[in-house]
Amino acid sequence: MSNYLLAWIVLIPFVSSVILGISYLYSIKVKKISNKFFTFLALLAPMSSFVLGVGFFFGLKNGVSEYLYEPYTWLGVDNYIINMGFLGDKLSIFMVLFITFIGSMIHIYAAGYMKEDEGYGKFFAYFNLFVASMLLLVLANSPLIMFIGWEGVGLCSYLLIGFYFSEPLNVVAGNKAFIANRVGDFGFLVGILFLFVYVGKLGFSYGALEEYVGIVPNHILVIIGVSLFIGAMGKSAQIPLYVWLPDAMAGPTPVSALIHAATMVTAGVYMVARFHFIYDLIPSVGVFIAYIGAFSALYAAIIAMRQTDIKKILAYSTISQLGYMFIAVGLGAYSSGLFHVFTHAFFKALLFMGAGAIIIALHHEQNIFKMGGLRKRLPLIYIVMLVANLAISGIPPFAGFFSKDEILLKAYEHQEYLIYGIGLFTAALTSYYMFRFFFVTFEGKNYISKNLEPISASMKIPLVILAIGATFSGFVGLPEVFGGTNMIHQWLSNWSVDSTHVENFKEIVLMGISVAAGLIGIAVAYVKFFKYDFNQDIKESGIIYNKFYIDELIDFLIIRRVRQISVFVSVVVDDGIIDKTVMLLSSGFINLGRRVGRMQSANTRAYAFFMLIGLSSFSLYLIFKLG
Repeated sequence: MSNYLLAWIVLIPFVSSVILGISYLYSIKVKKISNKFFTFLALLAPMSSFVLGVGFFFGLKNGVSEYLYEPYTWLGVDNYIINMGFLGDKLSIFMVLFITFIGSMIHIYAAGYMKEDEGYGKFFAYFNLFVASMLLLVLANSPLIMFIGWEGVGLCSYLLIGFYFSEPLNVVAGNKAFIANRVGDFGFLVGILFLFVYVGKLGFSYGALEEYVGIVPNHILVIIGVSLFIGAMGKSAQIPLYVWLPDAMAGPTPVSALIHAATMVTAGVYMVARFHFIYDLIPSVGVFIAYIGAFSALYAAIIAMRQTDIKKILAYSTISQLGYMFIAVGLGAYSSGLFHVFTHAFFKALLFMGAGAIIIALHHEQNIFKMGGLRKRLPLIYIVMLVANLAISGIPPFAGFFSKDEILLKAYEHQEYLIYGIGLFTAALTSYYMFRFFFVTFEGKNYISKNLEPISASMKIPLVILAIGATFSGFVGLPEVFGGTNMIHQWLSNWSVDSTHVENFKEIVLMGISVAAGLIGIAVAYVKFFKYDFNQDIKESGIIYNKFYIDELIDFLIIRRVRQISVFVSVVVDDGIIDKTVMLLSSGFINLGRRVGRMQSANTRAYAFFMLIGLSSFSLYLIFKLG
């Protein structure tokens, strides 16, 4: 594979996005363009990038250490040289493969989901720009280029979450996502700036940083590590910057699938793994990351237990699953965290797309307690959602079992027993709230009399493919205790620095405990919600349902205070001091100008008189001076 083709993995969806955007404007302003054109161009882009990614995968598999393409100097000031560059190593190509594959499945699904939407072309223009931004983020050869993609996915999430901008709540949700991520991005930028100051002259590519980062003082490394992770908190929705993700469900369901499975939220996990050479030197910060992940996983799982909106249940499950990933990368088990990123992409995309099929079938109903009895009426959706629920619940042999169990095992091996206990308890809660939603939706006694909206083939086919992935993708990381080879660890050998291990018998026992926790959660959900009686009153209230009132607390402590400061600055400082001072000064000059202007009367005799006065005054001055 030629190195320059790395750039085309990003450029194909980017160029597609530009053409789609221009075509959409032409369609609404000049002449209507068929949706088939938009569909073809939109689907071609991620699939083409996937094919290119496969080519680079085989090149790396056959012995190439990495691909590097630097087409031009992006920034050059004195000795500071930063090239626009694309890096195709095993980590970035690993990310490219599942981003483009899962992204392709979501694109196919979206073609059916959005077929009646007036903004069809605009939607796919944003969609492909989203994929292009994420691909730039993972293929960047330096932190500064990564930051371009980092900001790109933030912009696209804002555009897509608020896609139906005629609804005020959707606009608020888009703004919330944008602002929360700006807070995180500030931390990320601070980390980059510190790196640039301390190592920039020696080189600012990842390779140069890895070689020279050891010269940075430890306390500065701690600042860098924490600052970068603040960026990850925003993008990957961890405590305290998680608040935007549940509200991001305002966008179309394919957007939710793309954000949660293939782009955006995985960026933070990737970033920590990419900067492993920094976090390896500051293990205390890594443990801090692991604890943030553990408490985020638990907190989100508790909230999900009481939610009634099908998409918000899945949103909180994403926050929780991301917490597991941060447990792994925080403890230095980078390949284990990335393994869970990989399996999570399959079952989370499947969950959101299955939920979207239910929402379409029920004419955009999202409250699970207004569903029920769908097993016989939507048999395919029932099967794929069962697979997805078993996968996220960590039940073997489905994909989530292998990756989630490995993370719990790493926590135990590192003797972080509190993290292990939180992770195990969260696993039980996960299976409980996921099967609560599953049993209520498919097995509840409620009979939905209205006719169901038909689900198109373009929505069903990706569901089947992803269900196969959610079933079998975990086997690429088959544990050695089962006689397998963990191909993820082999592929990401440079990111498999964790060497701790427990004996085989203990590992099997720990696996059994993990599976038992999942089965207990399912059993409790079965007892409470199988054949659920919809005549019961559903209380949409309480501290858990209201998310511990964190949004209200943020509004009271931060948003209102910022608004008050803004009003003070606007009324007192800007209008009362700055504007008045400027106006007083300007009015003084205006008045002076008016007085001077009176002298410009265009009267020749007046001018002669003033000249006479002037000459006389000057003459008197000379007489008295010389005399």
